[in-house]
Order: sequence, then C-alpha cells, then structure tokens
Amino acid sequence: MRRARPALRAHPAEPAPHTAGPPPHPTGPSHHPTGPAPRARPRLRTQRALRALHAEWTKLRTLPSSWLLLAATVVLTFAVGTAAVSSVSTRECASAAACHEDTVKLALTGVWLGQATVLVLGALSMGAEYGTGTVRTTLTAIPRRATVLASKAAVLAAATGIAAGTAILASLATARWILPANGFTPEAGYPLLSLTDTPTLRAALGSTLCLILIALLGLGLAVLLRDSAAAITTGLGVLYVVPLLSDLLGSPTWKDRLERWAPIPAGLAIRATKDLARLPIGPWPGLGVLAAYALGMLLVGGAIFTRRDA
Repeated sequence: MRRARPALRAHPAEPAPHTAGPPPHPTGPSHHPTGPAPRARPRLRTQRALRALHAEWTKLRTLPSSWLLLAATVVLTFAVGTAAVSSVSTRECASAAACHEDTVKLALTGVWLGQATVLVLGALSMGAEYGTGTVRTTLTAIPRRATVLASKAAVLAAATGIAAGTAILASLATARWILPANGFTPEAGYPLLSLTDTPTLRAALGSTLCLILIALLGLGLAVLLRDSAAAITTGLGVLYVVPLLSDLLGSPTWKDRLERWAPIPAGLAIRATKDLARLPIGPWPGLGVLAAYALGMLLVGGAIFTRRDA
C-alpha cells in the first residue's frame, strides 16, 4: 500500500510588493477629516454673522412695537425741541445779547424725552424674547451667544441712530426757522444754526450717539435682568430719578459729583455749545461717562448671558 502523503502546511502570506513613491500623508483629508480648510473658516464666520444680523433685523422690523417706539422717538424729540424753541424769546431780556441763550442746546431739548423711548426699545429687543420664550429658538438657530448679542446690538444701534438722527436734524432745521422770529438773529449775536458750525455739528452728532448709547444701556439691562419690566423700570430710574436727586441734594459737592459721574447728566452735556468752562464735565468726557455705563452694562450682561441657561 502507498503511504499517505503529508498534508501541505500553510505558508504565511507574503508581504505586498513595495510600490515606488512616498507613502500617503497620515494627516491628509482622506485619513483625518478636520472640517473646513483654514481659508474657508473666515468666510464661514462672516456668513454666520450675516445670517445673525439678518435674523435680528427681521425680528426688529416685524415687531409693531419697534416701529411705534422709533416713530415716538422722532416725534417726541422733535416736538419737545420745537416747543422749547418756540417758548423762548429775547423780549424777556434787557437786550438780545444779554439772554446768553445756548440756542443749539435749546433746540435739542427733546433728547431729554427721546431717551425714554430708545431705552424701552433696547429693553424690549431682548426682554421680549425672554418673556415669550423665543430666546431658546434663537439660541438653537445661532448657538454662539456672543454672535447673537453683538448682532442684536448692531441692529439696535443702526435703527436708533437713523431715528435719532432724523429727529435731531429736523429739530435743528425748525429751530433755524423759528429762532430769528423770536429775536435770536445774527445781528444780536446768535448765528443761524448750521451743521457747518463745528460746535453745532458736535452737538448734533453727540446727541445721536447719546441716544444710541441709551438704547444699548436698555439692552444690557434686559440681558442682565432677563425681564422687560425690570429693565425698563431700572433704566428709567437711571435716566430721570438720578438727575432729580442731583437737584434735591443740598450739598453742592455731591451735586457736582452726580452731574459728573451719573450717566445722564454727564451724557447730555454733549448738547452744550456755550460756556463750556462752567459745565461740571465737558461734552466729550461726559459722553464718555455714558458710554462707559452703557458698554460696561452690555459687557457684564453679555458675560453672564454666555454662561447661564436661557
């Protein structure tokens, strides 16, 4: 009988033949996907920022209260300024020059009332979302909270600036027509109001910035307090109660301090064009004080907004 042949033993697989050329780079896109290329990232951030701006603009223009408050800002600022200009005449003075009236500041008296409507607008732009719960939808669509807040502030500032600028230009134009009839003529030492005059231009531009900053103050309060009513109440107290305290205080030292460091008395100094040396604080430093309050409140509110639940 034939002897059985031993079974063939399996040989280990031979290594694949080496191919010429360098091996594929381990960090190539086919091995480790890391998202968009570095060049595409700035473009994506820009697109996200533009989408956030568009979303905030859509919210603002579709709310009837926004248009009512912007219209009220124009009407009240213009109406109060015109009434103040119409009520003052040189007939009450010994001579026209003896009145020493700051006609630019007089024409911009309405800013004192217009600040209330822009504060409410700023507070409602965020407080309304907390009240209705739509802030959760907003943060789901745009998870980066800093982008949400920055977009909201930018849209609010633009809308407030247009309304405030319209009201201030209309107030100055009307005052230019009314004041000469009340004795404030160039011959009496009161030049016609014109934006080519540097102090007048500064007062007009600064008053517009003042109203924008007050709107941002309202936004910062709403972000911090998460309630429209609380933000509006606190903001109106800052606008009107604090200046009233400066008048009620018997101490000239404390009155001077409040007028220097309280946001509204300091901020409204930007309207002055005469006797600047007698002011407790200069026009631009006063506006800087208001800016510090408004932007500081916005930064504090934004820091808390990015760290807490909606």
